[in-house]
Amino acid sequence: MANTYHPYDADQPFLMPPSLTEWLPKDHLVYFVRDLLTEIDLSPITWMYGREERRYPPYHPMAMTGIRLYGYSTGVTSSRKLEKRCQEDVAFRLLAAKRDKLGHLILIDKPKQSP
Repeated sequence: MANTYHPYDADQPFLMPPSLTEWLPKDHLVYFVRDLLTEIDLSPITWMYGREERRYPPYHPMAMTGIRLYGYSTGVTSSRKLEKRCQEDVAFRLLAAKRDKLGHLILIDKPKQSP
C-alpha cells in the first residue's frame, strides 16, 4: 500500500522570504499603521529620551508607538501579550523593526509628563 500522506518533518529547514513585507498581503493593516507612524509627531517622546542618560539605548519611539497602536487595533492591549506577539507574529515583528529578540519589552500605560 502506498503512503498517501506528504512526509512530515517539523525540523526540515526551508527558505523564507528575506523581507517580512513579503509574508503579508499588500492591504494588511500593519502597513497602514506603519505609514501612520511617519505622520505622527513623536517629538515630545524623543525630547524626553534625548535628555536622559542611559546605560542602554531604549527602543525607538516609532517601534514602541507602532506596536501599541497595532496592538490596540487588533485587540491586544496587555504588555506581556504585546511582547509575546513581537516574538511570534510577523506583523508585530515588522513594527518592531524585525529584531530577533526584543528582550523584556515594557510598554508603560501611563507615560511621564513632558514639560
